[in-house]
Amino acid sequence: MIAYLSNLATLAAIFGLLAATLNFMVGQAGIFSVAHAVFMGLGAYAGAQVALLVVPNPLLACLAAAVVAGGLSLCLALPALRVRGEYFVAASLGLQMMAVTLFTEAKPLTGGMGGLVGIPRPSLFGVVIPVLPMALIALVLFLVLMSAMQRGSFGRTLGAIRDAESAAEALGKNVAVAKALAVAFSAAGAGVAGALFALHLSFVNVESFTLEQSVLVMAMLIVGGTGTLLGPLLGAVLLLSLPAALSFLPFIPPTEIGSVQQIIYGGAMALLMIFRPAGLLGDQKRGRSEA
Repeated sequence: MIAYLSNLATLAAIFGLLAATLNFMVGQAGIFSVAHAVFMGLGAYAGAQVALLVVPNPLLACLAAAVVAGGLSLCLALPALRVRGEYFVAASLGLQMMAVTLFTEAKPLTGGMGGLVGIPRPSLFGVVIPVLPMALIALVLFLVLMSAMQRGSFGRTLGAIRDAESAAEALGKNVAVAKALAVAFSAAGAGVAGALFALHLSFVNVESFTLEQSVLVMAMLIVGGTGTLLGPLLGAVLLLSLPAALSFLPFIPPTEIGSVQQIIYGGAMALLMIFRPAGLLGDQKRGRSEA
């Protein structure tokens, strides 16, 4: 039971980091994306290759994951950042679909559909360490960084872009650079989450980085509240705990847990949009979330 709870806590911390970094794009900069799982996948494969080919050092794996995911996000996202609103959502959807195909076909790097197996357990100075404390440290670090940036001039610039992009540009803000930096930072955080995910499971394949995964992370963000610091964490805990809670209900067959889970997800999202459109921790009076 302790191992089960430890595994659940580790996944909650990893997906909390994913949701929090997506929130930096959506809640702070107003950049809506359904391709966050792509950057998680880039980080997962980069971290796994470092552990397999070099050394299973979690710090080195996370650094490589952040550099690869953050760097490639600029190459992939800069053309898409020329558009805004629903057009960027469509562009990110295309990126998500293309990335799944690339992950499947790039077998020397990703292992294809079979994935990368036998990823060694993370170790520092020859001592094997669990992923949970590393995931919690990474989560706290990124939350502190995001909180500091939101209070600074960069955060104010992103807020202005979110509220009125044309007005921010007219006031002399470099919108393209600010949005690109926001995407790169968010993608780097997703890459770190991906590396920790790969090290935790000792296995990674393309099925973990599909559109369904991106939608799940977005759902965590919406449930908790966009633009809030702790909302994405609450959403991650709630949505990851639901399958575990359903498995303990004797009247639900194990084969039907997935279907019941989807029904609950859909119903919960509909109720939230009606009664708490800003999410559980969002500012309901203003109709949107606040940082």
